[in-house]
Amino acid sequence: MSTLFVELGCEEIPARLQGKAISDLMQGLCAGLSGLGFTATPGRAAVSPRHMAVEIAGLEDALPDSRTERRGPRTDAPDKAIDGFCQSTGLARDQLESRETEKGTFFFAVLDLKGAVLADSLPSVLCAVLADFPWPKSQRWATSSFAWVRPLHRVNMLLDGQPVLGQLDLGGGQAISFGAETDGHPFYPADPVQLSDFDRYLHDMKDVHVLVDHHQRRALIANQLEQAAAAKSLRPVADDGLLDEITGLVEWPTTIIGQIEPDFMTLPPEVLVTSMRVHQKFFAASASGRADQLAPYFMTVANRVSDLQNDKLIAAGNERVLRARLSDAEFFYDVDRQTPLADYQDKLGAVTFYDGLGTLAAKAERMAALAGTIANQTQGADAVLARRAALLAKADLVTGMVGEFPELQGIMGGYYAAAAGEAAEVAAAITEHYRPQGPSDAMPASFYGQIVSLADKIDTLVGFFGIGAKPTGSRDPFALRRAALGILRILDEADLDISLDGLLADAAALHAADGHKVDGVDADLPGFILDRLRVKLRDAGLAHDVVAAVLALVPAGAVGDLRRWMRLATALDGFLKTEDGSRLAGGWRRVASILAAEEKKGTHLSAECDDGLFTDPAEIALHQAVNALPDAVGRDQQDIHQAMQALAALSGPIDSFFDAVVVNADDAGVRANRLALLAAVLIRMQMIADFNQLEG
Repeated sequence: MSTLFVELGCEEIPARLQGKAISDLMQGLCAGLSGLGFTATPGRAAVSPRHMAVEIAGLEDALPDSRTERRGPRTDAPDKAIDGFCQSTGLARDQLESRETEKGTFFFAVLDLKGAVLADSLPSVLCAVLADFPWPKSQRWATSSFAWVRPLHRVNMLLDGQPVLGQLDLGGGQAISFGAETDGHPFYPADPVQLSDFDRYLHDMKDVHVLVDHHQRRALIANQLEQAAAAKSLRPVADDGLLDEITGLVEWPTTIIGQIEPDFMTLPPEVLVTSMRVHQKFFAASASGRADQLAPYFMTVANRVSDLQNDKLIAAGNERVLRARLSDAEFFYDVDRQTPLADYQDKLGAVTFYDGLGTLAAKAERMAALAGTIANQTQGADAVLARRAALLAKADLVTGMVGEFPELQGIMGGYYAAAAGEAAEVAAAITEHYRPQGPSDAMPASFYGQIVSLADKIDTLVGFFGIGAKPTGSRDPFALRRAALGILRILDEADLDISLDGLLADAAALHAADGHKVDGVDADLPGFILDRLRVKLRDAGLAHDVVAAVLALVPAGAVGDLRRWMRLATALDGFLKTEDGSRLAGGWRRVASILAAEEKKGTHLSAECDDGLFTDPAEIALHQAVNALPDAVGRDQQDIHQAMQALAALSGPIDSFFDAVVVNADDAGVRANRLALLAAVLIRMQMIADFNQLEG
C-alpha cells in the first residue's frame, strides 16, 4: 500500500477560506482516486496562509486487471450501428462475439482492461482537482488562464517519498512542473525545504519559521495570549472569531503586548474592543477575562520571530496607530452624545428599511405598536416603557459611531439613551433587542429587551414574507430563519404567555396601514415558523416522529401555542422512552389497526360506550383509564405532567384488555360496545398527540 503526499505553495490565502480549502483539496483528491477504483480515505491535512498539504495513506499501487462485456446491436442490424459500436469499444468487427439470447442474436464486445497504476494516474487526478477547485473567488495572473485564489507558485506531489513527475498547465504558454521542495517564511530567506513525507514536512518547515499545522498554530497563539496577559496579572478577553482569523494570517506567531492611553479608558468597553478588533486585529485584556472590565493593554500577534528590540518597536508603532483609531472613536462618542437619542429618531425617516417596506422611522413606529400590544398581554409589563424602548431602538443607526462600527448598533443606542436620561429599562431594552442572533447567542436579559426583540423580529418576518422576499433553499439574505428561531427562544426561555398568531395578524395590519403590499399574514409564514420549531426540537435530541406527532395538533394555517408544543414534545419524547411508553405505543398500534380494519368493512364506529354492556373487569378498567385522560393538554408543566401520568396509567389497562377480552364477540351489541371503547381510546389519545405519526 502506498502513501500520497501533496503540497501546494501560493501567495496568502484569505484566512476565512483556508479551512474549507484544505477540506476541498482532500475531498477532491479522494473523490478522483475513488472514481478510478482506488481505496482513498481522507488522511491528515495542514494549512497555513501560504501552504496547503494533505496526506492520503493506504492506496493500492495498482488495480487488478479486469474483463468486462458490453452487448451491442443485433447481428442483422445496419452496418452503421455495428460500426458505431465497434468504434465505441475500440474493436474490429471480427473481434466481436455473436451470441444467441432470448431476444435474438447480438454482438458482444469482450474487453480486457488493464488495471490502473497509481503513479501513472496521479498527475491527471491532481490537475483535474486544481483546475476545478471551488474557490468562492479566484484570479488569473500574467498571461495564464488558470484561476486560483492567489497566484500559485509550487505544486509538489510525492508517492512513498518519491516525486511524481507531471505538470499543471496554466494556459498562455505557462506551466508549473511538479516538484518536491517548498519555501519557508518570506521574511527569513533560506534554502528550499526538501519534501519526503507529511511528518518530516511539518518538522522541517518549523526550521524555516513556518508552523503549517493550523491546530498547533491556534493553540500556540492562545497560549501566547495567556502568557502575555499573565505578565500584567491579566487575562485575555475571549474572542474565538478573532483567534481563528489571526491563525489564518500568520505562519510564525509572536504575541506582543502594548498599552492603551488611560484617557481612552473612559470609552465604553464595547467601543474599545470593537475598534481594536475590527481595525487592528488586537485582543483586549482584563483582570477577569470579561469584556466589561478592560485593562489599559492590548495584544497583537506578529508574523515573525520574537526579538526584544523589534518587539518594542512593533508595540510602539501599534500604540500610535491605536491612538489615532481611538481618537476617532472618542470624537464620534462625544459628538453623538451632544444630541439626545430621541432627536436621531427624526432622521430615520430619510433611511429606507427595505424597498417595499418603508423607512426605518415607520418600522420603529410599527415596533412600538407591537411592543405595546405584547406588554398589554404580559403580566407586570408597562406598555409605555415598552413602546418608548421600541420607538428608540433603531435611532442609533444614524449616529456617527454606528456608522463607523455597525457591529455596535443597539449597544450604542443603550449608552446614548442612558446619557439622554431615558429610563434604565428603556436603555437596557435598546441594548439587547437584537438578541439572540443565533442559537448560541445570549437572550435579552431584561423584560423589555425581550418584548422589543419580539416586536422587531415579528415585524421583519411579516413584512418580508408579505412582499414575497422569502428564504429559498440555502439562501436567506435577511436572516429570517434566525429571526424565527429567536422568537421561539424568547417565547420558550422567557415563558411569555402571548398569542403569536394574534401578533402576526397585528403586524400584517400595521404593514398594510403603512401602504405596503402585505395582504394579511402570508400563508407560508406559520409553516415556516413551525419548521424552525421542528429544527429546534430535533436539535434538542427529540425523535422526529414524536415532533411530528405533536405538531400534527397545530390548527391549519396557524402557529398555535408554541410553548405548549415545545413542552409537550419534550415530555412525550421522554415518556415514550419508558417501559410504560413503549407498551402504550404498542397498544396504540393494535387499537388503530383494529379500527382501521373495521372502517374498511364499512363499520360505523361510535365512541359512545354503554357501561351496562361491559362484562369483563378489563373493559371496565380500560374505560376508567380512558376517562382519566384530559380532554386537552394545557401549556403548563403541571398539566403536561398530568397528561403523561394519565398516558402511563393507560398502558396497563390496554394490555390487560387485549389479554382478557375478545373484541369480535358473538353478541353484536357487546362487539359494537367494545369497538366504541377502542374508538374512545383513539380519540382521547389523539387529543394529546397524533400517535399515528409514531414509527416502529
